[in-house]
Amino acid sequence: MTVRKLDDGKKNPWLCDVYPHGRKGKRVRKRFATKGEALAYEKFILIESNDKPWFTEKSDNRRLSDLIDIWFQLHGKHLKSGAHIRRRLEIISEQMLNPVARTLTPADFVQYRAARKTISEHNGRCGEELSSSSHNFDLLILQSMFNFLIEIKEWLQPNPIHGIKKIKKNEHELAFLTHKQIDELFKIIDKSPIADQLAAIFKICLSTGARIMEAVNLQGSQIAPYKINFTQTKGKKNRTVPISEELYSEIYKPTSGRIFTCCYGVTHKWLTKALPDLPKGQATHVLRHTFASHFMMNGGNIIVLQKILGHVDIKQTMVYAHFSPDHLNDAIELNPLYRSQKMTTK
Repeated sequence: MTVRKLDDGKKNPWLCDVYPHGRKGKRVRKRFATKGEALAYEKFILIESNDKPWFTEKSDNRRLSDLIDIWFQLHGKHLKSGAHIRRRLEIISEQMLNPVARTLTPADFVQYRAARKTISEHNGRCGEELSSSSHNFDLLILQSMFNFLIEIKEWLQPNPIHGIKKIKKNEHELAFLTHKQIDELFKIIDKSPIADQLAAIFKICLSTGARIMEAVNLQGSQIAPYKINFTQTKGKKNRTVPISEELYSEIYKPTSGRIFTCCYGVTHKWLTKALPDLPKGQATHVLRHTFASHFMMNGGNIIVLQKILGHVDIKQTMVYAHFSPDHLNDAIELNPLYRSQKMTTK
């Protein structure tokens, strides 16, 4: 029995002796003058333990930075972008003054997000306004970190920022190059000391829809007669895209190592130099967007485009659907005004 009377002659003979979390958990013992008080206290302890099952023998006073370290050692270091994500998490922790993790609430994160309007000095772009995508990425990685720790039972409380919604973003038009701009691009990079490499990289991107990083890091083993096999991609899935005989002859090298010696930074620098009027933030993927846009304008199939680009979700590819020459043409003949006019002329 958890409540019993002790015949020891003391003032409070009724003892409540309970293990709210089982025999291996904390033991609670308290004496009362009456049996009713002892039973009421027992009920109170059990209800409280059910409401807060994570409160066992002692509170979890680990700080947010401690959990970030655990997450990185157990999971983050195995991710392709693990080091980058860890640094972003550390910046969040620093700017929130490294709180005790169990005290973190959704309101705390929303207030932090509202206050953090500009990029900090950590990445060398102090004062630059944060985009909605950056805010949403911070939310995603912090939620994902807690979800992983909960999954492996390293964190026994609920996700403290569960339920926070992403900031809604307005859709913006994706920039792509015209034939004239493509010609101008190759004329400008021809002045570079690494013109041959830049030209080959840009041709790969424009011919296959590859990301610049994928083209820059190409290995000889990924190139076979008239096709390129892209590996270690952003979507985590390999994809093979056909290429022309002409492009194959230009880029093929009898090596299994890297095809190009230049790095992403130099490639991106020359791209932005050649295309200074691109919308902010679109230089990275403008060649990929150019391939996809022209593919659809020339009558390509949206499902085929999805496979070429390696999109997991067709929704990602649908942003290019409106480039199709017959996209939504049914709106002309199937609208009620057109139908009424046709009936009148009969």
